[in-house]
Amino acid sequence: MSGMVIVVDEDAIAGMLGGGADSDGQAGPESDPVVHRGTDEAEAVALDAYSRTVVAVARQVTPHVASVQTRRGGGSAVVVSGDGYLLTNAHVVGSARAGTVEFADGSAAPFDVTGVDPLSDLAVLYARGDAPDAATLGDADRLVVGQLVVAVGSPLGLAGSVTAGVVSALGRAVPVGAGRSTRVIEDVVQTDAALNPGNSGGALADSSGHVVGVNTAVAGIGLGLAIPINSTTRRIVDALRTDGRVRRAYLGVVGAPAPLPAALAARVGRRAALRVVEVVRDGPADRAGLRRGDLVLTVDRAEIRDAQGIQRHLFADAIGRALPVTVLRNGAMVDVIAIPTELTAE
Repeated sequence: MSGMVIVVDEDAIAGMLGGGADSDGQAGPESDPVVHRGTDEAEAVALDAYSRTVVAVARQVTPHVASVQTRRGGGSAVVVSGDGYLLTNAHVVGSARAGTVEFADGSAAPFDVTGVDPLSDLAVLYARGDAPDAATLGDADRLVVGQLVVAVGSPLGLAGSVTAGVVSALGRAVPVGAGRSTRVIEDVVQTDAALNPGNSGGALADSSGHVVGVNTAVAGIGLGLAIPINSTTRRIVDALRTDGRVRRAYLGVVGAPAPLPAALAARVGRRAALRVVEVVRDGPADRAGLRRGDLVLTVDRAEIRDAQGIQRHLFADAIGRALPVTVLRNGAMVDVIAIPTELTAE
C-alpha cells in the first residue's frame, strides 16, 4: 500500500498562528493572524481619520462659539458677522434685553439683544466689544442622513465643549409658540451628538467646519435637534438685525408632503407636493377657496414640495399682496388667488 509523505514546516505554521520561533529557536513575540492584523489596521486608519476630522472641525468652529449668560440663565451663541452679531435661540435669552458673552479664548463682552423671534426660536445678539470673526455658515438643505456632524457649545456652563455624531434624521418638525400663535419649525435636523442644557444656541457643524444648524433642544436620550441654517434662516437673521423682529404673512393652512399622481409627476418632473390637511376657518386660504385635500403645486409661481416651501414665501413682502396658488383638485388644475394677512402673536 503506497503512502504520501507531507513535509511540515513547523516554524512557518507556528509563525502564522502567532507562536513562531526566532532564529535562535526561541519563541518569538505573539502576533495576531494576518487577517486580523489587516482588519485592525484598517479600523485604526478609519478611526484616526474620524478623529482628525472632529479635531479639525472643533478647532475651526470653537473660536466662533460663545457662552451666553443672562440674569435668568444661559446657553450658547454663534458669531455670524464680523461686526459683532451672534445667533442663538430665542429661549436662551427669553425676556432678557442684555447679558454677557464669553468666548473660547477667555475674553468677554456685554451684549444687547437686537431681536427675538419665538416662532423660529432664534434671536440675534450684539456684542459691545471685541468679538471673533464670523463662523462660516453652510446650508442644511444639503445634509444627508448618516453624515458626520459636530456640536460645539457650553453645556452646563462648560464653554468650548465638543461632541460628535451623525445626522439621525431630516425633515423633523418642532412646534413652537408665542402668545396664542403656534408655528411649526420645518426641516429640523435630528442628531445623536450629545446635547445637554447649555448647548442650546450653539453650533452644529458639518465635516467642513460649516455651521449648518443652531442646537435648540434635547428631545430625549440620544436625541438632539437643531434649527437648520438655510435660506429661510438667513432671512430671519437679516430681519432681526435690521428690524428687531420678523414680520410674517399668514395663509391659514396646515399641510403635509404627499406624492403626486404618476402621470402628473412625469409631466412636471417632480414627485411630491403639499397636501392641505386643514384650512383655518375665515382665514386667507379659506377665503381664497382652498380646500382640505387639495395638492398645492405652486405658490407665487414657485414649486411647492413641503410646508417650508410655502413658508419661504410668507415674509413681510407677502402681507396684503395677491399670491397666485395652483392646486390639484379631483384630477384637475385649479388656480386661486390668496391675500395673506400679517401673522401676530396675539
